[in-house]
Amino acid sequence: MIIGVPKEIKNNENRVALTPGGVAEMRKHNHTVYVQATAGVGSGFSDEDYVAAGATILPTIEEVYGIAEMIIKVKEPIASEYNLVKEGQLIFTYFHFASSEELTRAMIERKAICLAYETVEKKDRSLPLLIPMSEVAGRMAPQEGAKYLEKPLKGRGILLGGVPGVKPAEVLVLGGGIVGTQAAKIAAGFGARVTIMDINLTRLRELDDIMPANVVTQMSNHYNIKEAIKTADLIIGAVLIPGAKAPHLITRDMLKDMRPGTVLVDVAVDQGGCIETCKPTTHENPTFIIDDVVHYCVANMPGAVPFTSTLALTNATLPYAVLIANKGWQAACSQNDELRLGLNVVNGEVVYKGVAEAFDLPYTNVNNVLETYA
Repeated sequence: MIIGVPKEIKNNENRVALTPGGVAEMRKHNHTVYVQATAGVGSGFSDEDYVAAGATILPTIEEVYGIAEMIIKVKEPIASEYNLVKEGQLIFTYFHFASSEELTRAMIERKAICLAYETVEKKDRSLPLLIPMSEVAGRMAPQEGAKYLEKPLKGRGILLGGVPGVKPAEVLVLGGGIVGTQAAKIAAGFGARVTIMDINLTRLRELDDIMPANVVTQMSNHYNIKEAIKTADLIIGAVLIPGAKAPHLITRDMLKDMRPGTVLVDVAVDQGGCIETCKPTTHENPTFIIDDVVHYCVANMPGAVPFTSTLALTNATLPYAVLIANKGWQAACSQNDELRLGLNVVNGEVVYKGVAEAFDLPYTNVNNVLETYA
């Protein structure tokens, strides 16, 4: 198979979808790999590293899209890339379709094969290609929150861990999944007093067993959230419904109950956000303020730490990418239940229910689509 690795062009996105080690693995299986010039520089990999591993360097993104059967990316194509996508071309990346109708309709129109990292799912319902970046984003959330709590950055002016004789900050984490668990761990490590909420009582019991003493668990419901935000200094949104839009747990009118300088970090923003007032921001302009509440809503948080996140991501994605390249996407998705769930759009048809429901689009069962290729 001919594989293309374009350079990420989303604002301050420094990750790359395939490392030189990944290229060497693809070459071992006799696949051809084209990498756009300087695609790996942000993650510490030079063009020479890729050439040594067996890749061919192409100078432009147009050439990469033009020659590849499978495009491997990190983030979803942005508007300037839409017209580069060819009919029947496989795009293997994070899409987060439910947060962008424009992107969804563009990929339908291009009749691409869109296989989304975030909806590849194991039998135990874990998301193997989302977990590594959820771990990174979860660990980053308290780090970013601590920074924006500083007064010069319009925060409350409170130190997350406090000092002897002065109470630490109050951190509220909404969601007890991968992101929420990692966020609570790091916030607790800073010395903050942490409350983590979830709707799953079994999960709350598990968290209660493993978390340090400065973390408490609480059932997530509207009343408890409304009470907790009154005293929280940092609120981290960590809600995920795979492939679907995140629910708004904090609404616009609830901002008035927060103290001036409270910081909101919505890690769920790439799935629409669980805080109503959040909208995607960039590493270049990461925050905005509404009603004296600081909103941090960067949609590609792990892009700020590419040396860590590229390796964490490609450790997880490479085995799937090799399987797709070896068998072709049709056979790979027919034979592998995990990859089948990753299919979101196929030749103009939406085959993932959460995406269809987000924009009231026609839905086609993925098994029916795959039968046409049998």
